[in-house]
Formats: sequence, structure tokens, C-alpha cells
Amino acid sequence: MIRAVSDRPEVRVVAGKLRGTRESGVAVFRGIPFAEPPVGELRFGPPEKAKPWDGVREAAEFGAPPPQAGAFGMDALAEAGDDWLTVNVWSPEPGPDARLPVMVWIQGGAYGIGTSGLPEYDGVRLASDGVVVVTFNYRVGIEGFAQLEGAPANRGLLDQVAALEWVRDNIRAFGGDPDRVTVFGQSAGGGSVASLLVMPRAEGLFRRAIAQSVPGTFFAPELAADIAGAFAGELGLRPTVDDLSTVDPKTLPSAGDAVTAKIKQWAGSWGQAAHRSIPFAPVVDGDVLPTTPWRKTRDVEIIAGHTRDEQRLFSVIEDGSAELEFLAPDPRRYRESFPGAGPEELRELVNSDWLFRMPTLHLANTGRTYLYELTWSGLLGACHGLDVPLVFGNLRSGQPAMLIEDVAAAEAVSADMRAAWIAFATHGDPGWPAYEPEKRLTRIFDTPSTIATYPEETSRLLWQDHSFEPLPLLY
Repeated sequence: MIRAVSDRPEVRVVAGKLRGTRESGVAVFRGIPFAEPPVGELRFGPPEKAKPWDGVREAAEFGAPPPQAGAFGMDALAEAGDDWLTVNVWSPEPGPDARLPVMVWIQGGAYGIGTSGLPEYDGVRLASDGVVVVTFNYRVGIEGFAQLEGAPANRGLLDQVAALEWVRDNIRAFGGDPDRVTVFGQSAGGGSVASLLVMPRAEGLFRRAIAQSVPGTFFAPELAADIAGAFAGELGLRPTVDDLSTVDPKTLPSAGDAVTAKIKQWAGSWGQAAHRSIPFAPVVDGDVLPTTPWRKTRDVEIIAGHTRDEQRLFSVIEDGSAELEFLAPDPRRYRESFPGAGPEELRELVNSDWLFRMPTLHLANTGRTYLYELTWSGLLGACHGLDVPLVFGNLRSGQPAMLIEDVAAAEAVSADMRAAWIAFATHGDPGWPAYEPEKRLTRIFDTPSTIATYPEETSRLLWQDHSFEPLPLLY
């Protein structure tokens, strides 16, 4: 049910009434709790459903970001309050009779940073094209992904399941069809989408999935526990719920920062995770996450893809690359396969392949998948993150928009990507043939966009026999 009071639309959800705003003709509701604040006795526990409220709850502001590390200035976003687990909805046509397709976004941030309130994730432009857009917060870093004694693994993924359950139970009030939900996400959000495909708790909560730049990093429990021990050790504590619950949530991320700053000293035991400076990843614990996504058997249609120059951004902003010898399945063959590439180009190639490109391609081989590659170039080529402003159509706001030099050209690519994503969410056909191992047809997003055989054939052959198993503890 919806009632418009001037430009303040109201809806009733299971927990109570909400009053939102109207922006560019779209009804917007922000900061809606889908779970109780995970503090106090609920700290490090699974999410619990939000309690009902009396009266009309204002839904004009985003909820507080989850506690997180200081990378990229994310710590400056911290606000008072513990309502981290909130959802936001953009709807062109609220009301239970609209039955519009629903697109639920999972943001990235290396599983250590991120919040749904960033301007690049504003859903007005996508929603204006006839879909209901949902974004939400989930626990990141130590709160969400550290392997702690006394806590369930993958609490951040459990938060995502809880948000999708909220969508199932409430989205009709906003004009959405709970039987036409598509999850989409980029980077760690793409890895989260891939994880949801094999999580028993997520079964039936979405119909389709779009996985952008899927990272191949998943941890074995032993590795995750050892890394958690290093986090706790920075504070003189044990990696247990009892010990870490004594630490203020807003100061706990500093322990993660400290470990990340010197992570390469653990290269002997943490291996590739340390060489590539990755302290957080989903844990294949056998329960919450029973297996890696490459063993997906659930019948869910997928769009999967990556950018051409994934590593370029990281090469510029941080010392986050690893040497060829630590990542390549066969370093000698890599050098022979790219005879004209110098050391820097080889490093960029193998980091792009190991972390994003080849895991994404592996996911495409798990069922009915539509594969794409973004080759349109911005300031740093077709780098990691360039797809985010293109998919949302936010070409002038948010940090990723700074990667765009030619906004007029970007508009054309953005229109192509938005149309494909919305068509897929609406009826399952993004406008190009499904990927087949023999033909390997791929949508190439550029100006103009084309359909061609998968462009990264050399890399594909180098990695075709590699299995992205959970990263182990070496000793």
C-alpha cells in the first residue's frame, strides 16, 4: 500500500510504515533496517530480523556504514549509531500491483570496505528504466569475514541472505515482483553473487544473477583462522568472540589495517593471499559456504564478465600486485605466450588473470551464462571499477566516475550496459547468445559494442586446466 503526501511517498512493510522521498520522479526509501544492529549480545552473530516500529519511520537518509578500514578514506564515512544493516529502495511505481523486476546490488570493496550510501550506487537512473533497485549494507572486514571461535563463518554473506529475505517479504509494497529478483554485484560484490549461487541458505531468494569482475579468492578455514589470529594478536587478544567483543566496533578495523600494512611478512604461510595483500575473503567452511562457486549446480541464469585491464587501477593506486612466479600456473609458459610483453606488462596480465578475469571465465562454464568483456577505455584503460558508473548511469558522481574522460562516449556504452542488464532482469535475455565452450561468443562493450569470440584466448589456454581451489594455509 502507498500513499503520497506531497513528495513524501509512504509504504507499509512487514515491520511498519515508511516515509521516503521522491527524486526525478522515482520514489526513494533509504536506511530501512533489515536486521537488528549486530552489537552487544548480537555481536559477531548471525543477523536477526529487525523489530517492528510504531508510527511512520522516516526513510530519507542512508543508514550508518559498517565499521571498516581506512582505505580510500572510507573511515571518514563513519557515523554515530549502530544501524549498519539497512536497505535502500528506488522504485518508479510503488504499490503491490506493479510487479516490476527487481535488481539487488551488492557493492564491492575487497570484503573489507564498502557501504551502499555512496553516490555511484544511486539507483535513480536504473529505476527510471522500469525496475525496482535495492542496495544494502553488509558487515565487512573483521566484523563480517574474520574466522572467529564462537562465531559463524561468513557473517557478511549471512547479512546478504538476510537482505534478500527482506526483499522477498517486502518488495511488493515498493512495486517489485519477488519472483523476478536479480542479484548483481562487482568485485567483492561479484564474488558475493558467485558465493550466493552455491549457498543453501540463499536458494530460492533470486531468479537470476549478474557477476561483474568476480575475484577468485576464497579461503580455507585454516588460512582464515590464522589470519584472524594475526588480527587479534595486534590487540593482544585471542581470535574469539569473547575477546574481540570487548573491542569497540569502530576501533577494531585498525587491527585489520595493521596486518594489511605488513601482510607480506606472512607470505611463507599465507602464500598468494599475502603476496596479493588480501586479508579477507569468503571462507569455504562447509556450512554457510559449502564449496567454491566453480562447482555451481543450481539452475540460475547468469551474466558474468570482467574489464579488459582489471589490474591497471591497482597498479596506479597501491602496491597491490604480485610477481608472475607467485600467481601464474606456469610462469615459463606465460613468458612464452606473451613474447612481446615486458616485466610490468606481464605482472599486470597475471594479476588481472589470477584475481578477476579467469575466475569470471571459470564461472561462465558452470551453467547457462552470458559472458561479456568491457574494453571501452577511460582514464586508466578498461580498468577495474569502470563498469560501475556505466551500469548505474552515474557518470558524473562518485569516485569511479573520475575514471571517465569522455562522458559523451561513456553515455553510449552506459546505455548499452543498462539496457542489457535490465533486459536480463526482466526476461532473461540480455541480447547476445549464451556462452558455449566451443564458440565462446562474448559481448564486447565498446563504441560500438560487438559480439565476438572471447578476446583473452591466450590467457584462457594458460588457465584452462587450473582449478581455483580455496587458498590454503601453507604451514
